[in-house]
Amino acid sequence: MIHSMTGYGRAVRTLNGREITVELRSVNNRFLDCTVKLPRAFSYAEDAIKQTVKAGVARGKVDVFVGVNATAEENVRVSLNRPVLEGYLNALRTVVAEYGVRDDISAMSLSRLPEVFVVEKPEEDEERNTADIVSVAKEALATYNIMREREGAALAADVRAHAKVILSFVEKVEQRSPVTLREYRARLENKLREVLENKSIDESRIVTEAALFADKIAVDEETVRLRSHLSQLEALLSEGGAIGRKLDFLLQEMNREANTIGSKGNDLEQARNVVEIKAELEKIREQIQNIE
Repeated sequence: MIHSMTGYGRAVRTLNGREITVELRSVNNRFLDCTVKLPRAFSYAEDAIKQTVKAGVARGKVDVFVGVNATAEENVRVSLNRPVLEGYLNALRTVVAEYGVRDDISAMSLSRLPEVFVVEKPEEDEERNTADIVSVAKEALATYNIMREREGAALAADVRAHAKVILSFVEKVEQRSPVTLREYRARLENKLREVLENKSIDESRIVTEAALFADKIAVDEETVRLRSHLSQLEALLSEGGAIGRKLDFLLQEMNREANTIGSKGNDLEQARNVVEIKAELEKIREQIQNIE
């Protein structure tokens, strides 16, 4: 299957008393660039999430958003740090007595002081938590890839349509090429005769020279290579997988052949055919920028 580099996927599950939400979004990128955003308390799961994404995505800038919310009461114990509290109280009373400051000490004001309370939570099972987050990430990745496959199929269909148009213009180039050669040879022979009409020269030599120059504008090799590239394009689309870079390279080769055809002749009809081929190649180039 062909995948687009743009996509979205989301999954939500409740595991071990926590609701876990994972969202994936991606846009085009030359390489795989994965960024994971999750609660600081679960930062230890970042690498495992990246490895999960890497296993299912070859290219693109992928942003992963992870949310973790407790759905059950957590066994949290809050206790008073008596030595610290007594230290604060003694210091505050000294301030009141020695500096004449108004005594407005309250339980609420004391609670705001650092380390007055000790909050104890049960030790987290990092391995279990990581496994839970990764399992939800895999579900989100599956929906994300379904969307990318759907978009990839549309991209492949569009590329095939443009390739079909290119082939039609390649056929026109091939049909026009013999006519162009005959016209070119005729013009060249007439020019040579005009130049050499008052000189003694073998008639066959004129024909030979005209043929040699005419061969330089022949585009048979280029059209054969263009046909080969179009066949390879179809083979890659049928093969699927991460073919974006291969398609990009192949398109460069096709552009090179089109440019060569354009530079070889000065025939107006051929020039129009080349312009149409290059226009279709540009449309394909825009589409393959989205293919993984």
